[in-house]
Amino acid sequence: MFFSFTRTLSNSLETVLTLVSLYYWPCIRKHPNTASLGSRKWALAVSALACAIRPTSAITWLYVGLLELYLTNEKIICILLEVIPIGTLILGVTLMLDRWMYGTWVIVPLNFVKFNFLSSGGDYYGTHVWHWYLSQGFTVMLFTFLPFSFVGAIMSKQWKLSGLIAWVLGVYSLLGHKEFRFVLPVLPIALMFSGYSLARIGVPKRTRYTCLSKKSVLVFLLLITNLPMALYMSLVHQRGTEDVMNHLSVEAATGKVRSILFFTPCHATPYYSTLHRNIPMRFLDCTPSEERGVLDESDQFMLDPVGFATEFAKSWSPPSHIVVFDAQEKLLEKFLDLHNFKEVKRFFHAHFKVDRELQASITVYASNENMPI
Repeated sequence: MFFSFTRTLSNSLETVLTLVSLYYWPCIRKHPNTASLGSRKWALAVSALACAIRPTSAITWLYVGLLELYLTNEKIICILLEVIPIGTLILGVTLMLDRWMYGTWVIVPLNFVKFNFLSSGGDYYGTHVWHWYLSQGFTVMLFTFLPFSFVGAIMSKQWKLSGLIAWVLGVYSLLGHKEFRFVLPVLPIALMFSGYSLARIGVPKRTRYTCLSKKSVLVFLLLITNLPMALYMSLVHQRGTEDVMNHLSVEAATGKVRSILFFTPCHATPYYSTLHRNIPMRFLDCTPSEERGVLDESDQFMLDPVGFATEFAKSWSPPSHIVVFDAQEKLLEKFLDLHNFKEVKRFFHAHFKVDRELQASITVYASNENMPI
């Protein structure tokens, strides 16, 4: 959970708001009538805020909202006196904030829907088969918790929450572009089911000692399968891009770095958030084109590193440092030597490939005049 939770701030915040809102929704409770008087209003407010931050959160709240309307006896009151006023208030606040930040009236949720759903703009960043969340994505996120979550869902008989997980996975499976972070809001629910099954599995038939031993074995199994993986994925795997920026930050603090060019896939490394220095940096652009079939700079470079770099250098202002992965570095050796760049530091990145060819290491090159003496 802690590995998935740190991916992006917006998805993490959406997950927190989802859990808070689910706590207040009367329809999610085993006995909806036990909810406090203002519980649904709080649920609607938090749900609307989640949608303002991540418009795709509406997928979750469509399921919950329809369920609430089906179960409540105050359907008209719910829609006219709660949903519309609270939704209008949150939308109005977000519109004002966007007007302030953009300097013009922009309906961000509408643009989000147009790009990701109506024009399939998300497919520009890659697509997966329809069953990816079921066969790979969500199963990998749960890892060895998967069987415990499945058993817990059955044992708890909380079909509303089980249905929510199935609904979210099903709807997101219809979209071409898929990522782990999209289904992060339902991960804690699945882990909750896992915890429930662990608490119930092995109800003592003979002695408490027997129950304790069985649970101890199961907990130990989860620890030895998840803890090493969590540490490896968080501290070792693909760490090179952060190490290289930490190195450049130290070098920039001493005045050894004037400018940086990243001959890598776009957004492969942290940026000013790690460098903390106001120096020019340039990474390859991957902004989607309005014309289908037009490759961005990042794709052009990955297809033909030497040809792209040669053409790029015709109009560049030579940087003091170049960052490149080892896979492209081998192809750019003559180019780098021709422009008087020498290797100054190499960082380990990964032991195995993920979505591209193996990027085992990432290297910093410096122009001869910026080489350490």
